[in-house]
Amino acid sequence: MKRQAIKEMQRIVIKVGTNTIMKTVSDVDFRKIDRLAFVLSAIRQEGREVILVSSGAVGVGASTLGIDEYPKAIEDQQALAAVGQSVLMGHYGRFFNHYNQQVAQILLTRDVVDFPTSKHNVQRSLESLLARGIIPIINENDVVAVDELNHQTKFGDNDTLSSIVAGLCEADLLVLMSDVEGLYTENPQDNPEAELISEVKAIDESIHEMASGKGSEFSTGGMATKIKAAERMLNNDSAMLITSGDDPTCLFQILEGDQIGTLFMKG
Repeated sequence: MKRQAIKEMQRIVIKVGTNTIMKTVSDVDFRKIDRLAFVLSAIRQEGREVILVSSGAVGVGASTLGIDEYPKAIEDQQALAAVGQSVLMGHYGRFFNHYNQQVAQILLTRDVVDFPTSKHNVQRSLESLLARGIIPIINENDVVAVDELNHQTKFGDNDTLSSIVAGLCEADLLVLMSDVEGLYTENPQDNPEAELISEVKAIDESIHEMASGKGSEFSTGGMATKIKAAERMLNNDSAMLITSGDDPTCLFQILEGDQIGTLFMKG
């Protein structure tokens, strides 16, 4: 019954991780970006409102500059993000344009959404874009974001960012597309007998214990950050779903209520 409720959800935030748009640390998956553009354009053109939160600036920057190891220095990471964000938006613009869908870039830092005036401005900008049928593509502004106690501007990861964006625009559903099918009873890489959990009504200690592991070389999110994002969505009386980003066309089935991934929803 919960899955059928997804059919009626109109405002959807989709988050794609670095692993979704990169084949390897140095190889952009253009076919995947094309499929993503096709699917989101179709969803938008059938009447739903769509926001895309996309990781990948550092990974695309590394690919552009021929770098296959993650740099340790913050300034080097930010340099890759500066190169990669521009290139990544160029890719998105080209592929979405092929499907007659206009997109817009929004780069955020934590202090912008923490400060009431700038937060309100972001909300109004999002509403204006959505009213015009435009798909906002959002990422953290990695080039200027810092993580200092007296001036915190980093979100830390795009699982967190996407859940905050979903709250800002009062989205009905957040879909996290990642390198995993959903939440498992145990880490499936360690235990092949681990079972996929279809639905979660509330986040308790047992759910937190299931969420273990780190992100990949060019990504920062792991399952733990996704569970925190789910907590935020449930606290806002909204829903969240974790699924694999291997085939973006699965979004069609998800929005038809099919049993794909792990759905977090009160009920």
